[in-house]
Amino acid sequence: QCCTAAFIALFFTRFWLVSALYAAWWLIDREKPSKGGRRIHVLRNCVVWKYMRDYFPITLAFKLYSTTSDELKIYILYVIYHIATETVVFLSEFFIIRETLEGLVKTAELDPRQNYLVGFHPHGVLSAGAFLNFCTEASGFSILFPGITPHLMMLSLWFRVPFFRDYLMSGGLIPSDKESASYVLQKPEGGNLLAIIVGGAQEALNARPGSFTLLLKNRKGFVRLAIQHGTPLVPAFSFGENDVFDQVKNPKGSWLRRTQHWLQQIMGISLPLFHARGIFQYSFGLIPYRRPICTVVGKPIPVQKKHRPSEEEVDQVHQKYLDELSKLFEKHKAKYNVPEDCHLEFI
Repeated sequence: QCCTAAFIALFFTRFWLVSALYAAWWLIDREKPSKGGRRIHVLRNCVVWKYMRDYFPITLAFKLYSTTSDELKIYILYVIYHIATETVVFLSEFFIIRETLEGLVKTAELDPRQNYLVGFHPHGVLSAGAFLNFCTEASGFSILFPGITPHLMMLSLWFRVPFFRDYLMSGGLIPSDKESASYVLQKPEGGNLLAIIVGGAQEALNARPGSFTLLLKNRKGFVRLAIQHGTPLVPAFSFGENDVFDQVKNPKGSWLRRTQHWLQQIMGISLPLFHARGIFQYSFGLIPYRRPICTVVGKPIPVQKKHRPSEEEVDQVHQKYLDELSKLFEKHKAKYNVPEDCHLEFI
């Protein structure tokens, strides 16, 4: 809204030429978001993302099962990277460093000659883990996944906002439509990773501490997309994503939930009534709690390419994906203080 207001307001000032030139550029560049976007590595590596990472903190989890020379090189590079960034953040008086190497958990290698489709769960209120891990280098994505270029899908409406669209593309964000997804997954030489927050905006309405409910039972479009391109599916679960905000109670059937669904159908975005802490007090505010978020990336699920998969084939791969996601959650939940009796619920 601020970007749109600034774009229009400039037309009524002596700087009108800025908006006029941008409008011309926007017209020429209108297809770029659907063609993989235009990432700017300077912005992806901006130090502010490292501060944001260490606020929670946020980690991208991996584990080394073997000790090949290439893996040892990657591990050593990450340690050097980690020490360097920790030293910089240590000089800041505002943030407290709490990230440790225990987040280095890798379940499988990703071949840079292959494209991948990652299902990210849960959505949370702001999807902080998805943004920091896939749209910035705060967690050292390029070092941990050499040769892989990450892309994260976002609601298409945000790419219609002047100036803001360019900022989104700079981090690797692309519109959440089939055309954009297909462009990324069709790269012949491989090396692309497309991350989709499968639960979408509707799942944000269930985001609250201790919640492990995923809107996934009938979400099969991403599975069909993977089959059509023969792209391996990779489940990813972000522990702590739902813990950084509280949300006003909105059980199904309540007037608040009905209103939120109605607004979502009109605007395309959900409006969870969230709250957390303030700047100088911890009782109430809109600043997220400082609670760890750790994204665990699972092993790829091989998918056989078929241009027109049947419903049975889609259901079969979808069920396999649900099973692998559940296994990933059960295997790692104890490390991130999830009670033993808590399990994923698919709705």
